[in-house]
Amino acid sequence: MKISRDYIQTLHDRLDIEDIVSSYVSLKRTGRNLQGLCPFHNEKTPSFTVFPETKSFYCFGCQASGDIISFTMRMENLDYVEAVKSLASKAGIPLPDEGFDDSMSKLRMRILSANRDAAKYYNSQLFAPQNSEALDYFRRRGLTKQTLTHFGLGYAPPGWTGLIDHLKSLGYTERELILADLAKRGKNNSVYDSFRNRVIFPIIDLRGNVVAFGARVTDDSKPKYINTADTPVYKKGNGVFGLNFAKNSPEKKLLLVEGYMDVIALHQAGITNAVACQGTAFTSEQANLLSRYAEELYICYDNDGAGKKATARALSVLGKTGLHIKVVQMEGGKDADEIIRTYGKERFLSLLNKSGNEIEYKLNSLLSDFNVSTDDGKAKYLTAAAEVLAACSPIDKEVYAGRLSKEFGISKEAILTQIRSSEIKARRVYSAERRKAINKAADSVFEGRNNPERKTNLKAAVAEETLIALLMRNPDFYRKLKDEFTPDDFVTQFNKRIITVLIELIEGNYSTDLSMFAQEFTPEEMDSIGNIARKGITLANTLTECRDCIKTLKSLKSGEKVDVRSMSDEEYLKAFEKMKKNRN
Repeated sequence: MKISRDYIQTLHDRLDIEDIVSSYVSLKRTGRNLQGLCPFHNEKTPSFTVFPETKSFYCFGCQASGDIISFTMRMENLDYVEAVKSLASKAGIPLPDEGFDDSMSKLRMRILSANRDAAKYYNSQLFAPQNSEALDYFRRRGLTKQTLTHFGLGYAPPGWTGLIDHLKSLGYTERELILADLAKRGKNNSVYDSFRNRVIFPIIDLRGNVVAFGARVTDDSKPKYINTADTPVYKKGNGVFGLNFAKNSPEKKLLLVEGYMDVIALHQAGITNAVACQGTAFTSEQANLLSRYAEELYICYDNDGAGKKATARALSVLGKTGLHIKVVQMEGGKDADEIIRTYGKERFLSLLNKSGNEIEYKLNSLLSDFNVSTDDGKAKYLTAAAEVLAACSPIDKEVYAGRLSKEFGISKEAILTQIRSSEIKARRVYSAERRKAINKAADSVFEGRNNPERKTNLKAAVAEETLIALLMRNPDFYRKLKDEFTPDDFVTQFNKRIITVLIELIEGNYSTDLSMFAQEFTPEEMDSIGNIARKGITLANTLTECRDCIKTLKSLKSGEKVDVRSMSDEEYLKAFEKMKKNRN
């Protein structure tokens, strides 16, 4: 069973997409529409557009498209029913007690419940007398009992089924534990605990749910860390450790560190706006999440080669969020945890105060690549510095060109000339890359994952998409056309699904806005439907266009090659009559 279309129609009518999206994206009005930076990919120039009239959104950069429901599903990592529940709460309307399939929602709730009970089990094991070595590990790291409790830290004993046995006694099934990645299935079909003989760091989302775990050895064995794999409630590339606490900091400022212990040590020292990205490569999803809770971000990665590479990666991602970025040089220690334990809070705060912005960090980092004591090295350094400054604002170019001029004895005008040359080159490269990226994204939306038949049936697919767009925009046309075609005239199966749902909506007197499709299609498929719907803007929107599409589809269908040798007499007669009818 599904949520009724009447209910979705009511929800659609009650909510404004502007109100929903603006809680995640800063929007500016441009005529009748609104624009902002896309929350689904990194960009500096706004290409994400909200259309209040149709209650839909579309990104001209990555081709993400959809309605209020699919937007909520993506932003909050919810399934369809959970997204509807969330929106229903905002709209102030009760959700029907029956009539919808909430099996996925129930599974997610069971996994969250299992995670919560697993966290309690791990925490109790940390304080069990037989596991004193684990507790000693945290004490050696300087953590108090209050901190251990605040972060819910724990310990997974060395046995193979300790957690499984405990959770089974609470009524959880092996399937639920495997889906939660709390357990794994072995080669002989046995099931064993995912985490064993490791201290445990629960990962908590912004709603206070335990969604995953990080686990660390207490000695030098490898691997040092293992983490929960992706599950129905967790995606590693989206999570940020400690944000559930840091988001409550009164400052609109976050500190980005590398590890769990860095976050915990800083919070214990009273610096409660520290977060970490759980050992995964920093992603655009994490960057966009951080930008919702801060205006300024300090990168405090480890003072080693890997940390510097991670800093460069983070800068490339964060630079497109609009956040003001500073980079902290971790002097006196490998990481934040070591500096806090060795020198204390004040030393770390002094490093924050001495931190430079992104430009200063990049210019300083370049110095290690060139021998600026020689003329050749100086010239190469200034050329590389000009490439850095080419991406900066006019004021920054003036300020840093002046600073470089004084430092190296080169005229400011010469440096500005080199910056302008680098800027022209960068603009050409960016334009070419952007065109390539947009074309690639559009191709993947229309072809690849959503409609793989489109490429080999391009003429039919274009006719199908045009007819769909026309009927979505002009549902009254269907009454005059319904005897002239059926979904069976469609060649590609994806578009056939769309037209089938569209006809059901029209015949049921429902809206044909995108919200009415979200229950039948995934958010990724909604990208394609949103792209198709946009075609209606460029069309004349006439019955003649519709009939031209139908004629094209009929013609293509009648020209299909049929292997009559494999047909029964009845099948051959039907195929013959169909071809004769189409030709007439």
